[in-house]
Amino acid sequence: MSGLGQTASQSQFIASHGNRTISNGPNVPLIDNIDAEQIIVPERKSWKNLFAYIGPGFLVSIAYIDPGNFETDLQAGAQYKYELLWIILVASCAALIIQSLAAKLGVVTGKHLAEHCRAEYPKVPNFILWILAELAVVACDIPEVIGTAFALNMLFRIPVWCGVLITGLSTLMLLLLQQYGVRKLEFLIAFLVFTMASCFFVELGYAKPNSSEVLKGLFVPQLKGNGATGLAISLLGAMVMPHNLFLHSALVLSRKIPRSIHGIKEAYRFYTIESALALFVAFLINVSVISVSGAVCSSDNLSPEDQRNCEDLDLNKASFLLRNVLGKWSSKLFAFALLASGQSSTITGTYAGQYVMQGFLDLRITPWIRNMLTRSLAIVPSLIVALIGGSSAAGKLIIIASMILSFELPFALVPLLKFTSSKTKMGSYSNSIIISSITWIISSSIVAINSYYLITGFINLLLHNGLKTVSIVFAGIVGFSGMLVYAAAILYLVIRKNSKSTQPLWLDEAELGQSCNNSGIEISNSIYALPREDITSMQLPQTRSTLDLD
Repeated sequence: MSGLGQTASQSQFIASHGNRTISNGPNVPLIDNIDAEQIIVPERKSWKNLFAYIGPGFLVSIAYIDPGNFETDLQAGAQYKYELLWIILVASCAALIIQSLAAKLGVVTGKHLAEHCRAEYPKVPNFILWILAELAVVACDIPEVIGTAFALNMLFRIPVWCGVLITGLSTLMLLLLQQYGVRKLEFLIAFLVFTMASCFFVELGYAKPNSSEVLKGLFVPQLKGNGATGLAISLLGAMVMPHNLFLHSALVLSRKIPRSIHGIKEAYRFYTIESALALFVAFLINVSVISVSGAVCSSDNLSPEDQRNCEDLDLNKASFLLRNVLGKWSSKLFAFALLASGQSSTITGTYAGQYVMQGFLDLRITPWIRNMLTRSLAIVPSLIVALIGGSSAAGKLIIIASMILSFELPFALVPLLKFTSSKTKMGSYSNSIIISSITWIISSSIVAINSYYLITGFINLLLHNGLKTVSIVFAGIVGFSGMLVYAAAILYLVIRKNSKSTQPLWLDEAELGQSCNNSGIEISNSIYALPREDITSMQLPQTRSTLDLD
Protein backbone atom coordinates (compact mmCIF):
# COMPACT_ATOMS: atom_id res chain seq x y z
CA MET A 1 0.00 0.00 0.00
CA SER A 2 2.81 2.44 0.82
CA GLY A 3 4.50 1.89 -2.53
CA LEU A 4 1.23 2.45 -4.34
CA GLY A 5 0.58 5.61 -2.34
CA GLN A 6 4.00 7.02 -3.22
CA THR A 7 3.47 6.28 -6.90
CA ALA A 8 0.01 7.84 -6.77
CA SER A 9 1.43 11.04 -5.36
CA GLN A 10 3.79 11.37 -8.32
CA SER A 11 1.28 10.93 -11.10
CA GLN A 12 -2.30 12.01 -11.70
CA PHE A 13 -3.25 8.87 -13.64
CA ILE A 14 -1.67 5.47 -13.01
CA ALA A 15 -2.08 2.20 -14.85
CA SER A 16 -2.04 -0.72 -12.44
CA HIS A 17 -2.79 -4.38 -12.90
CA GLY A 18 -5.38 -5.71 -10.50
CA ASN A 19 -4.90 -9.14 -8.94
CA ARG A 20 -7.32 -9.98 -6.18
CA THR A 21 -8.69 -13.20 -4.79
CA ILE A 22 -12.46 -13.11 -4.58
CA SER A 23 -14.64 -14.69 -1.92
CA ASN A 24 -17.74 -16.32 -3.36
CA GLY A 25 -20.14 -15.08 -0.71
CA PRO A 26 -23.81 -14.51 -1.51
CA ASN A 27 -23.35 -10.76 -1.93
CA VAL A 28 -20.23 -11.01 -4.10
CA PRO A 29 -20.48 -10.78 -7.91
CA LEU A 30 -19.20 -14.14 -9.19
CA ILE A 31 -16.74 -13.13 -11.88
CA ASP A 32 -13.24 -14.38 -12.62
CA ASN A 33 -10.36 -12.04 -11.81
CA ILE A 34 -8.94 -10.29 -14.84
CA ASP A 35 -5.71 -8.38 -15.35
CA ALA A 36 -6.80 -4.97 -16.63
CA GLU A 37 -5.51 -1.43 -16.55
CA GLN A 38 -7.16 0.80 -13.97
CA ILE A 39 -7.35 4.55 -13.39
CA ILE A 40 -6.28 5.25 -9.81
CA VAL A 41 -7.40 8.44 -8.08
CA PRO A 42 -4.64 9.96 -5.86
CA GLU A 43 -5.23 10.31 -2.14
CA ARG A 44 -4.39 14.01 -2.11
CA LYS A 45 -7.14 16.62 -2.00
CA SER A 46 -7.12 18.54 -5.28
CA TRP A 47 -9.54 19.78 -7.91
CA LYS A 48 -7.23 18.13 -10.45
CA ASN A 49 -8.68 14.80 -9.32
CA LEU A 50 -11.71 15.74 -11.43
CA PHE A 51 -9.78 14.69 -14.55
CA ALA A 52 -9.45 11.17 -13.16
CA TYR A 53 -13.24 10.92 -12.93
CA ILE A 54 -14.01 12.27 -16.41
CA GLY A 55 -15.26 9.53 -18.71
CA PRO A 56 -18.33 7.67 -17.41
CA GLY A 57 -20.65 10.69 -17.53
CA PHE A 58 -19.65 11.67 -21.06
CA LEU A 59 -19.95 8.08 -22.25
CA VAL A 60 -23.44 7.91 -20.76
CA SER A 61 -24.36 11.28 -22.28
CA ILE A 62 -23.82 9.87 -25.78
CA ALA A 63 -27.22 8.24 -25.36
CA TYR A 64 -28.76 11.72 -24.99
CA ILE A 65 -27.67 12.75 -28.50
CA ASP A 66 -28.33 9.51 -30.36
CA PRO A 67 -30.51 9.15 -33.50
CA GLY A 68 -33.57 8.58 -31.31
CA ASN A 69 -33.11 11.99 -29.70
CA PHE A 70 -32.56 13.72 -33.04
CA GLU A 71 -35.68 12.10 -34.53
CA THR A 72 -37.94 13.14 -31.64
CA ASP A 73 -36.37 16.61 -31.51
CA LEU A 74 -36.93 17.16 -35.23
CA GLN A 75 -40.57 16.08 -35.08
CA ALA A 76 -41.23 18.09 -31.92
CA GLY A 77 -39.90 21.26 -33.56
CA ALA A 78 -41.61 20.66 -36.92
CA GLN A 79 -45.04 19.91 -35.40
CA TYR A 80 -45.15 22.04 -32.24
CA LYS A 81 -42.40 24.61 -32.83
CA TYR A 82 -40.95 25.47 -29.37
CA GLU A 83 -43.87 24.26 -27.24
CA LEU A 84 -42.12 21.06 -26.08
CA LEU A 85 -38.77 22.61 -25.12
CA TRP A 86 -39.80 22.47 -21.47
CA ILE A 87 -39.77 18.67 -21.72
CA ILE A 88 -36.06 18.82 -22.64
CA LEU A 89 -35.36 21.11 -19.67
CA VAL A 90 -37.30 18.99 -17.18
CA ALA A 91 -35.89 15.73 -18.57
CA SER A 92 -32.31 17.07 -18.42
CA CYS A 93 -32.68 18.17 -14.80
CA ALA A 94 -34.31 14.85 -13.91
CA ALA A 95 -31.58 12.97 -15.77
CA LEU A 96 -28.85 14.77 -13.80
CA ILE A 97 -30.45 13.84 -10.47
CA ILE A 98 -31.13 10.25 -11.52
CA GLN A 99 -27.71 9.67 -13.11
CA SER A 100 -25.97 11.10 -10.04
CA LEU A 101 -27.88 8.61 -7.87
CA ALA A 102 -26.80 5.77 -10.16
CA ALA A 103 -23.17 6.89 -9.80
CA LYS A 104 -23.54 7.17 -6.02
CA LEU A 105 -24.94 3.64 -5.76
CA GLY A 106 -21.87 2.22 -7.49
CA VAL A 107 -19.33 4.38 -5.66
CA VAL A 108 -20.70 3.73 -2.17
CA THR A 109 -21.54 0.03 -2.38
CA GLY A 110 -19.05 -1.24 -4.96
CA LYS A 111 -21.83 -2.98 -6.90
CA HIS A 112 -23.91 -1.72 -9.79
CA LEU A 113 -27.70 -1.57 -10.10
CA ALA A 114 -28.22 -4.93 -11.84
CA GLU A 115 -26.16 -6.72 -9.16
CA HIS A 116 -28.22 -5.10 -6.41
CA CYS A 117 -31.42 -6.25 -8.14
CA ARG A 118 -30.13 -9.84 -8.30
CA ALA A 119 -29.20 -9.76 -4.60
CA GLU A 120 -32.44 -8.09 -3.48
CA TYR A 121 -35.32 -9.61 -5.46
CA PRO A 122 -36.57 -13.22 -5.64
CA LYS A 123 -35.84 -15.25 -8.78
CA VAL A 124 -39.08 -14.54 -10.66
CA PRO A 125 -39.14 -10.73 -10.21
CA ASN A 126 -35.39 -10.66 -10.91
CA PHE A 127 -35.90 -12.59 -14.16
CA ILE A 128 -38.74 -10.27 -15.23
CA LEU A 129 -36.61 -7.20 -14.49
CA TRP A 130 -33.81 -8.73 -16.57
CA ILE A 131 -36.16 -9.30 -19.52
CA LEU A 132 -37.39 -5.71 -19.29
CA ALA A 133 -33.82 -4.40 -19.11
CA GLU A 134 -32.86 -6.42 -22.19
CA LEU A 135 -35.91 -5.09 -24.04
CA ALA A 136 -34.79 -1.57 -23.12
CA VAL A 137 -31.35 -2.25 -24.63
CA VAL A 138 -33.00 -3.57 -27.83
CA ALA A 139 -35.39 -0.59 -27.95
CA CYS A 140 -32.37 1.70 -27.60
CA ASP A 141 -30.62 -0.10 -30.48
CA ILE A 142 -33.54 0.32 -32.91
CA PRO A 143 -32.91 4.08 -33.45
CA GLU A 144 -29.22 3.30 -33.97
CA VAL A 145 -30.10 0.73 -36.66
CA ILE A 146 -32.51 3.04 -38.47
CA GLY A 147 -30.27 6.10 -38.05
CA THR A 148 -27.35 4.22 -39.59
CA ALA A 149 -29.59 3.02 -42.45
CA PHE A 150 -30.69 6.63 -43.10
CA ALA A 151 -27.05 7.76 -43.10
CA LEU A 152 -26.11 5.08 -45.66
CA ASN A 153 -29.11 6.13 -47.76
CA MET A 154 -27.95 9.75 -47.80
CA LEU A 155 -24.32 8.85 -48.51
CA PHE A 156 -24.69 6.07 -51.09
CA ARG A 157 -28.38 6.06 -52.07
CA ILE A 158 -28.75 2.58 -50.56
CA PRO A 159 -32.41 1.67 -49.88
CA VAL A 160 -33.31 1.97 -46.23
CA TRP A 161 -34.15 -1.72 -45.88
CA CYS A 162 -30.74 -2.65 -47.33
CA GLY A 163 -29.11 -0.21 -44.93
CA VAL A 164 -30.87 -1.93 -42.05
CA LEU A 165 -29.28 -5.24 -43.06
CA ILE A 166 -25.87 -3.65 -43.49
CA THR A 167 -25.98 -2.27 -39.94
CA GLY A 168 -25.44 -5.83 -38.74
CA LEU A 169 -21.90 -5.54 -40.12
CA SER A 170 -21.26 -2.31 -38.24
CA THR A 171 -20.55 -4.42 -35.17
CA LEU A 172 -17.54 -5.95 -36.93
CA MET A 173 -16.37 -2.50 -38.06
CA LEU A 174 -16.71 -1.20 -34.51
CA LEU A 175 -14.64 -4.04 -33.10
CA LEU A 176 -11.99 -3.46 -35.78
CA LEU A 177 -11.70 0.22 -34.85
CA GLN A 178 -11.51 -0.67 -31.15
CA GLN A 179 -8.19 -2.38 -31.82
CA TYR A 180 -6.72 1.12 -32.07
CA GLY A 181 -8.04 1.97 -28.61
CA VAL A 182 -11.56 2.70 -27.47
CA ARG A 183 -10.64 6.18 -26.24
CA LYS A 184 -9.37 7.19 -29.67
CA LEU A 185 -12.55 5.81 -31.21
CA GLU A 186 -14.73 7.72 -28.74
CA PHE A 187 -12.77 10.91 -29.45
CA LEU A 188 -13.35 10.52 -33.19
CA ILE A 189 -17.07 9.87 -32.69
CA ALA A 190 -17.43 12.78 -30.27
CA PHE A 191 -15.65 15.05 -32.76
CA LEU A 192 -18.08 14.14 -35.55
CA VAL A 193 -21.15 14.47 -33.34
CA PHE A 194 -20.03 17.85 -32.02
CA THR A 195 -19.36 18.93 -35.59
CA MET A 196 -23.04 18.41 -36.32
CA ALA A 197 -23.92 20.17 -33.06
CA SER A 198 -21.80 23.14 -34.14
CA CYS A 199 -23.65 23.23 -37.44
CA PHE A 200 -26.99 23.43 -35.61
CA PHE A 201 -25.62 26.20 -33.38
CA VAL A 202 -24.52 28.18 -36.44
CA GLU A 203 -27.85 27.45 -38.14
CA LEU A 204 -29.56 29.07 -35.14
CA GLY A 205 -27.98 32.34 -36.29
CA TYR A 206 -29.50 31.93 -39.75
CA ALA A 207 -32.90 30.64 -38.60
CA LYS A 208 -33.18 33.41 -35.96
CA PRO A 209 -35.79 31.75 -33.69
CA ASN A 210 -37.85 34.19 -31.64
CA SER A 211 -36.03 34.35 -28.29
CA SER A 212 -39.19 35.13 -26.30
CA GLU A 213 -40.98 32.15 -27.84
CA VAL A 214 -38.01 29.90 -27.09
CA LEU A 215 -37.93 31.06 -23.45
CA LYS A 216 -41.68 30.54 -23.19
CA GLY A 217 -41.30 27.04 -24.58
CA LEU A 218 -38.57 26.29 -22.05
CA PHE A 219 -40.35 27.53 -18.93
CA VAL A 220 -44.12 27.35 -19.67
CA PRO A 221 -45.34 23.71 -19.70
CA GLN A 222 -48.04 22.95 -22.26
CA LEU A 223 -49.35 19.86 -24.03
CA LYS A 224 -51.89 20.52 -26.77
CA GLY A 225 -53.54 17.30 -27.84
CA ASN A 226 -52.79 13.59 -27.62
CA GLY A 227 -50.16 13.90 -30.33
CA ALA A 228 -48.18 16.34 -28.18
CA THR A 229 -48.47 13.96 -25.22
CA GLY A 230 -47.12 11.10 -27.33
CA LEU A 231 -44.17 13.19 -28.49
CA ALA A 232 -43.55 14.36 -24.92
CA ILE A 233 -43.34 10.73 -23.80
CA SER A 234 -40.97 10.00 -26.67
CA LEU A 235 -38.77 12.97 -25.72
CA LEU A 236 -38.77 11.80 -22.10
CA GLY A 237 -37.92 8.22 -23.09
CA ALA A 238 -35.16 9.41 -25.40
CA MET A 239 -33.64 11.62 -22.68
CA VAL A 240 -33.93 9.42 -19.56
CA MET A 241 -33.18 5.87 -20.71
CA PRO A 242 -33.47 2.91 -18.32
CA HIS A 243 -30.34 1.16 -19.59
CA ASN A 244 -28.31 4.29 -18.75
CA LEU A 245 -28.98 3.73 -15.03
CA PHE A 246 -27.42 0.27 -15.20
CA LEU A 247 -24.58 1.62 -17.34
CA HIS A 248 -23.63 4.59 -15.17
CA SER A 249 -23.70 2.66 -11.90
CA ALA A 250 -21.26 0.17 -13.45
CA LEU A 251 -18.89 2.54 -15.25
CA VAL A 252 -18.00 4.38 -12.03
CA LEU A 253 -16.56 1.11 -10.69
CA SER A 254 -13.69 1.33 -13.19
CA ARG A 255 -11.88 3.89 -10.99
CA LYS A 256 -9.85 3.07 -7.91
CA ILE A 257 -10.94 5.65 -5.38
CA PRO A 258 -9.72 6.16 -1.80
CA ARG A 259 -12.04 4.10 0.43
CA SER A 260 -12.50 6.78 3.07
CA ILE A 261 -15.27 9.18 3.98
CA HIS A 262 -13.56 11.99 2.09
CA GLY A 263 -12.70 9.74 -0.85
CA ILE A 264 -16.29 8.58 -1.34
CA LYS A 265 -17.72 12.09 -0.96
CA GLU A 266 -15.17 13.48 -3.41
CA ALA A 267 -15.90 10.73 -5.94
CA TYR A 268 -19.65 11.38 -5.74
CA ARG A 269 -19.12 15.16 -6.03
CA PHE A 270 -16.80 14.92 -9.03
CA TYR A 271 -18.97 12.33 -10.80
CA THR A 272 -21.94 14.68 -10.33
CA ILE A 273 -19.96 17.63 -11.74
CA GLU A 274 -18.83 15.54 -14.71
CA SER A 275 -22.40 14.36 -15.37
CA ALA A 276 -23.65 17.96 -15.15
CA LEU A 277 -21.12 19.12 -17.75
CA ALA A 278 -21.92 16.25 -20.11
CA LEU A 279 -25.69 16.61 -19.77
CA PHE A 280 -25.49 20.39 -20.20
CA VAL A 281 -23.78 19.90 -23.57
CA ALA A 282 -26.43 17.33 -24.53
CA PHE A 283 -29.16 19.75 -23.40
CA LEU A 284 -27.80 22.54 -25.62
CA ILE A 285 -27.64 20.19 -28.61
CA ASN A 286 -31.23 18.99 -28.15
CA VAL A 287 -32.54 22.53 -27.66
CA SER A 288 -30.72 23.72 -30.78
CA VAL A 289 -32.14 20.87 -32.88
CA ILE A 290 -35.72 21.62 -31.78
CA SER A 291 -35.23 25.37 -32.23
CA VAL A 292 -33.77 25.03 -35.72
CA SER A 293 -36.48 22.60 -36.76
CA GLY A 294 -39.20 24.82 -35.31
CA ALA A 295 -37.82 28.04 -36.81
CA VAL A 296 -37.18 26.64 -40.29
CA CYS A 297 -40.45 24.72 -40.58
CA SER A 298 -42.51 27.71 -39.37
CA SER A 299 -40.83 30.07 -41.84
CA ASP A 300 -43.03 31.80 -44.41
CA ASN A 301 -40.59 31.51 -47.32
CA LEU A 302 -40.19 27.72 -47.47
CA SER A 303 -40.12 26.03 -50.85
CA PRO A 304 -42.91 23.52 -51.60
CA GLU A 305 -40.42 20.65 -51.24
CA ASP A 306 -39.25 21.85 -47.84
CA GLN A 307 -42.86 22.30 -46.72
CA ARG A 308 -43.55 18.66 -47.59
CA ASN A 309 -40.43 17.62 -45.70
CA CYS A 310 -41.57 19.52 -42.62
CA GLU A 311 -45.00 17.91 -42.71
CA ASP A 312 -43.42 14.45 -42.46
CA LEU A 313 -39.97 15.21 -41.08
CA ASP A 314 -37.57 12.41 -40.19
CA LEU A 315 -33.83 11.86 -40.07
CA ASN A 316 -33.73 10.95 -43.76
CA LYS A 317 -35.06 14.39 -44.77
CA ALA A 318 -33.57 16.63 -42.10
CA SER A 319 -30.37 17.64 -43.89
CA PHE A 320 -32.15 20.56 -45.59
CA LEU A 321 -32.23 22.25 -42.17
CA LEU A 322 -28.45 22.78 -42.44
CA ARG A 323 -28.47 24.07 -46.02
CA ASN A 324 -27.80 27.68 -44.97
CA VAL A 325 -24.60 26.60 -43.21
CA LEU A 326 -23.29 23.80 -45.41
CA GLY A 327 -24.97 24.32 -48.79
CA LYS A 328 -24.79 21.26 -51.05
CA TRP A 329 -22.62 19.44 -48.49
CA SER A 330 -25.39 19.51 -45.86
CA SER A 331 -26.69 16.00 -46.59
CA LYS A 332 -23.20 14.45 -46.65
CA LEU A 333 -21.96 15.93 -43.40
CA PHE A 334 -25.31 15.31 -41.71
CA ALA A 335 -25.09 11.68 -42.83
CA PHE A 336 -21.53 11.29 -41.50
CA ALA A 337 -22.50 12.79 -38.14
CA LEU A 338 -25.65 10.66 -37.98
CA LEU A 339 -23.54 7.59 -38.71
CA ALA A 340 -21.14 8.58 -35.93
CA SER A 341 -24.00 9.20 -33.53
CA GLY A 342 -25.47 5.78 -34.21
CA GLN A 343 -22.16 3.98 -33.81
CA SER A 344 -21.22 5.80 -30.61
CA SER A 345 -24.59 4.87 -29.14
CA THR A 346 -23.92 1.28 -30.14
CA ILE A 347 -20.91 1.34 -27.79
CA THR A 348 -23.03 2.41 -24.82
CA GLY A 349 -25.70 -0.14 -25.69
CA THR A 350 -23.12 -2.93 -25.85
CA TYR A 351 -21.63 -2.02 -22.48
CA ALA A 352 -25.09 -1.67 -20.89
CA GLY A 353 -26.11 -5.07 -22.24
CA GLN A 354 -22.95 -6.63 -20.82
CA TYR A 355 -23.54 -5.17 -17.37
CA VAL A 356 -27.23 -6.10 -17.38
CA MET A 357 -26.51 -9.74 -18.26
CA GLN A 358 -23.61 -9.99 -15.81
CA GLY A 359 -25.55 -8.32 -13.00
CA PHE A 360 -28.90 -10.09 -13.29
CA LEU A 361 -27.71 -13.53 -14.40
CA ASP A 362 -24.06 -13.64 -13.29
CA LEU A 363 -23.24 -14.37 -16.94
CA ARG A 364 -20.76 -12.82 -19.38
CA ILE A 365 -20.36 -13.45 -23.08
CA THR A 366 -17.93 -12.18 -25.69
CA PRO A 367 -18.72 -8.50 -26.51
CA TRP A 368 -19.10 -9.04 -30.28
CA ILE A 369 -21.52 -11.94 -29.72
CA ARG A 370 -23.48 -9.81 -27.26
CA ASN A 371 -23.59 -6.94 -29.75
CA MET A 372 -24.70 -9.18 -32.60
CA LEU A 373 -27.53 -10.69 -30.52
CA THR A 374 -28.87 -7.26 -29.57
CA ARG A 375 -28.44 -5.94 -33.09
CA SER A 376 -30.26 -8.94 -34.61
CA LEU A 377 -33.27 -8.37 -32.33
CA ALA A 378 -33.32 -4.70 -33.34
CA ILE A 379 -32.91 -5.44 -37.06
CA VAL A 380 -36.01 -7.67 -37.36
CA PRO A 381 -38.70 -5.03 -36.55
CA SER A 382 -36.68 -2.32 -38.31
CA LEU A 383 -36.42 -4.40 -41.49
CA ILE A 384 -40.13 -5.31 -41.51
CA VAL A 385 -41.21 -1.68 -41.03
CA ALA A 386 -38.71 -0.38 -43.61
CA LEU A 387 -39.90 -2.91 -46.22
CA ILE A 388 -43.60 -2.21 -45.65
CA GLY A 389 -43.67 1.52 -44.90
CA GLY A 390 -40.36 2.92 -46.15
CA SER A 391 -38.34 5.65 -44.45
CA SER A 392 -41.40 7.45 -43.06
CA ALA A 393 -42.57 4.35 -41.18
CA ALA A 394 -39.01 3.65 -40.04
CA GLY A 395 -38.89 7.15 -38.56
CA LYS A 396 -42.14 6.48 -36.69
CA LEU A 397 -40.61 3.27 -35.31
CA ILE A 398 -37.92 5.39 -33.67
CA ILE A 399 -40.67 7.33 -31.88
CA ILE A 400 -42.32 4.07 -30.78
CA ALA A 401 -38.99 2.73 -29.50
CA SER A 402 -38.49 5.92 -27.46
CA MET A 403 -41.98 5.53 -26.00
CA ILE A 404 -41.17 1.94 -25.00
CA LEU A 405 -38.11 3.23 -23.14
CA SER A 406 -40.30 5.69 -21.26
CA PHE A 407 -42.77 2.95 -20.27
CA GLU A 408 -39.90 0.74 -19.05
CA LEU A 409 -38.12 3.50 -17.12
CA PRO A 410 -39.96 2.89 -13.78
CA PHE A 411 -38.64 -0.69 -13.64
CA ALA A 412 -35.08 0.62 -13.41
CA LEU A 413 -35.81 3.92 -11.68
CA VAL A 414 -37.88 2.60 -8.75
CA PRO A 415 -35.25 0.03 -7.66
CA LEU A 416 -32.57 2.73 -7.93
CA LEU A 417 -34.58 5.10 -5.73
CA LYS A 418 -35.33 2.35 -3.22
CA PHE A 419 -31.70 1.26 -2.98
CA THR A 420 -30.20 4.75 -2.72
CA SER A 421 -32.79 5.75 -0.09
CA SER A 422 -32.03 2.69 2.06
CA LYS A 423 -29.75 3.17 5.07
CA THR A 424 -29.16 -0.59 5.19
CA LYS A 425 -27.50 -0.35 1.78
CA MET A 426 -26.06 3.17 1.70
CA GLY A 427 -25.45 3.93 5.37
CA SER A 428 -24.93 7.66 5.93
CA TYR A 429 -24.90 8.19 2.15
CA SER A 430 -28.60 7.41 1.71
CA ASN A 431 -30.73 10.05 -0.01
CA SER A 432 -31.83 13.05 2.00
CA ILE A 433 -35.51 13.76 2.46
CA ILE A 434 -35.36 16.53 -0.17
CA ILE A 435 -33.64 14.35 -2.79
CA SER A 436 -35.98 11.45 -2.04
CA SER A 437 -39.03 13.69 -2.42
CA ILE A 438 -37.79 15.15 -5.71
CA THR A 439 -36.91 11.76 -7.20
CA TRP A 440 -40.19 10.16 -6.16
CA ILE A 441 -42.09 13.10 -7.66
CA ILE A 442 -40.16 12.60 -10.90
CA SER A 443 -40.91 8.88 -10.90
CA SER A 444 -44.60 9.43 -10.09
CA SER A 445 -44.90 12.03 -12.85
CA ILE A 446 -43.40 9.65 -15.42
CA VAL A 447 -45.82 6.89 -14.42
CA ALA A 448 -48.75 9.33 -14.46
CA ILE A 449 -47.92 10.66 -17.97
CA ASN A 450 -47.41 7.14 -19.31
CA SER A 451 -50.67 5.92 -17.77
CA TYR A 452 -52.62 8.90 -19.10
CA TYR A 453 -51.31 8.33 -22.61
CA LEU A 454 -51.97 4.58 -22.48
CA ILE A 455 -55.52 4.94 -21.21
CA THR A 456 -56.59 7.79 -23.51
CA GLY A 457 -54.89 6.27 -26.54
CA PHE A 458 -56.43 2.86 -25.92
CA ILE A 459 -59.91 4.30 -25.40
CA ASN A 460 -59.67 6.27 -28.65
CA LEU A 461 -58.52 3.14 -30.44
CA LEU A 462 -61.50 1.17 -29.14
CA LEU A 463 -64.03 3.85 -30.03
CA HIS A 464 -62.80 4.54 -33.57
CA ASN A 465 -61.72 1.19 -34.95
CA GLY A 466 -65.11 0.03 -36.30
CA LEU A 467 -65.11 -3.30 -34.44
CA LYS A 468 -68.25 -5.00 -33.21
CA THR A 469 -69.36 -4.46 -29.63
CA VAL A 470 -68.30 -7.95 -28.51
CA SER A 471 -64.82 -7.45 -29.96
CA ILE A 472 -64.51 -4.03 -28.34
CA VAL A 473 -65.49 -5.47 -24.93
CA PHE A 474 -63.01 -8.35 -25.29
CA ALA A 475 -60.20 -6.03 -26.43
CA GLY A 476 -61.02 -3.65 -23.58
CA ILE A 477 -60.79 -6.42 -20.99
CA VAL A 478 -57.45 -7.62 -22.34
CA GLY A 479 -56.03 -4.11 -22.69
CA PHE A 480 -57.04 -2.82 -19.30
CA SER A 481 -55.91 -6.08 -17.68
CA GLY A 482 -52.48 -5.43 -19.14
CA MET A 483 -52.50 -1.90 -17.74
CA LEU A 484 -53.43 -3.25 -14.29
CA VAL A 485 -50.53 -5.72 -14.47
CA TYR A 486 -48.22 -2.83 -15.42
CA ALA A 487 -49.44 -0.75 -12.46
CA ALA A 488 -49.29 -3.72 -10.07
CA ALA A 489 -45.69 -4.49 -11.07
CA ILE A 490 -44.61 -0.93 -10.37
CA LEU A 491 -46.54 -0.93 -7.09
CA TYR A 492 -44.76 -4.15 -6.05
CA LEU A 493 -41.39 -2.50 -6.53
CA VAL A 494 -42.52 0.59 -4.61
CA ILE A 495 -44.00 -1.07 -1.51
CA ARG A 496 -41.59 -4.01 -1.18
CA LYS A 497 -39.13 -3.47 1.66
CA ASN A 498 -35.43 -3.97 1.07
CA SER A 499 -34.25 -7.14 2.80
CA LYS A 500 -30.54 -7.25 1.92
CA SER A 501 -27.97 -5.15 3.76
CA THR A 502 -24.91 -3.77 1.96
CA GLN A 503 -23.00 -1.25 4.03
CA PRO A 504 -20.37 1.02 2.45
CA LEU A 505 -16.91 -0.57 2.23
CA TRP A 506 -14.18 1.29 4.08
CA LEU A 507 -10.48 0.94 3.45
CA ASP A 508 -9.85 -0.96 6.66
CA GLU A 509 -12.72 -3.34 5.85
CA ALA A 510 -11.26 -3.97 2.40
CA GLU A 511 -7.86 -4.78 3.91
CA LEU A 512 -9.51 -7.00 6.51
CA GLY A 513 -11.46 -8.83 3.81
CA GLN A 514 -8.31 -9.38 1.74
CA SER A 515 -6.42 -10.64 4.77
CA CYS A 516 -9.19 -13.06 5.71
CA ASN A 517 -9.49 -14.31 2.14
CA ASN A 518 -5.74 -14.98 1.99
CA SER A 519 -6.14 -16.99 5.17
CA GLY A 520 -8.89 -19.08 3.63
CA ILE A 521 -11.70 -17.51 5.68
CA GLU A 522 -14.86 -16.66 3.71
CA ILE A 523 -16.44 -13.23 4.32
CA SER A 524 -20.01 -13.72 3.16
CA ASN A 525 -21.00 -10.05 3.32
CA SER A 526 -17.84 -8.68 1.67
CA ILE A 527 -17.95 -6.73 -1.55
CA TYR A 528 -15.33 -5.68 -4.02
CA ALA A 529 -12.82 -3.03 -3.11
CA LEU A 530 -12.76 -0.65 -6.02
CA PRO A 531 -11.72 -0.73 -8.81
CA ARG A 532 -13.69 -3.60 -10.27
CA GLU A 533 -11.41 -5.35 -12.77
CA ASP A 534 -14.37 -7.13 -14.38
CA ILE A 535 -16.04 -3.77 -15.06
CA THR A 536 -12.87 -2.28 -16.52
CA SER A 537 -12.30 -5.26 -18.77
CA MET A 538 -15.84 -4.98 -20.15
CA GLN A 539 -15.44 -1.25 -20.70
CA LEU A 540 -12.18 -1.65 -22.62
CA PRO A 541 -12.40 -4.76 -24.83
CA GLN A 542 -8.89 -6.04 -25.37
CA THR A 543 -6.76 -9.18 -25.25
CA ARG A 544 -6.39 -10.17 -21.61
CA SER A 545 -5.52 -13.10 -19.45
CA THR A 546 -7.89 -14.67 -16.99
CA LEU A 547 -6.51 -15.82 -13.66
CA ASP A 548 -7.78 -19.10 -12.29
CA LEU A 549 -9.17 -18.98 -8.78
CA ASP A 550 -7.45 -21.24 -6.30
